[in-house]
Amino acid sequence: MPRIMVVDDEPRICRFVSRALERDGHVVRTVGTGEQALLLADAEEFALVVLDLMLPRLGGVDVLRQMLARRPDQRVLVLSAIGDVAAKVECFAHGAVDYLAKPFALAELVARVRIRAAEPAPAAARRCIRAGQVALDPHRRTAELPGRSVQLTQREFVLLSHLMGRAGDVCGREELLTDVWGHAFDAASNVVDVYVRRLRAKLGADSIETIRNVGYSFVAG
Repeated sequence: MPRIMVVDDEPRICRFVSRALERDGHVVRTVGTGEQALLLADAEEFALVVLDLMLPRLGGVDVLRQMLARRPDQRVLVLSAIGDVAAKVECFAHGAVDYLAKPFALAELVARVRIRAAEPAPAAARRCIRAGQVALDPHRRTAELPGRSVQLTQREFVLLSHLMGRAGDVCGREELLTDVWGHAFDAASNVVDVYVRRLRAKLGADSIETIRNVGYSFVAG
């Protein structure tokens, strides 16, 4: 049965969320602080972490960042009373796979958890891809360049895999949001731009070309 961690400092929310997920066939662990969440994530495997942002001491965004730095494959669904677009974009930029604002419908949360927990690794992350002088290592999640190896986050790896798989072609922002993030997303979001900037910083400014008002293209030079 899929194992789920619920991180929220409100015991009432932890109780009714965990009960609903257990009825849906999940094994659930609950913690009330970010520090406890990081310790538990280090000690045990979870198909999904349901994470609140407004935690005491160590905030949810810091927990998200640290958790995915330690475990790039960890899926995290943010469940928070902070529902503005900027917060959502920041969490997606740090690697969250989904975001649901409070107040929420319990049935919707259960459905999202069921889908996210069952998702296979992205197909792009299982293929060996080479374009120009860049080769992706799916086992180490690195980009291999002449004379150096660059570590990538899960989302960086999947995005770069998609771009390299269509090297020389233009990939539109909506296409990237759908194929890389795996769900519908506000087309006005700048999360793709954020990740492209990260990849350029790691691979070189000329590695990905901007096609104004359209999208991006990997340069296989």
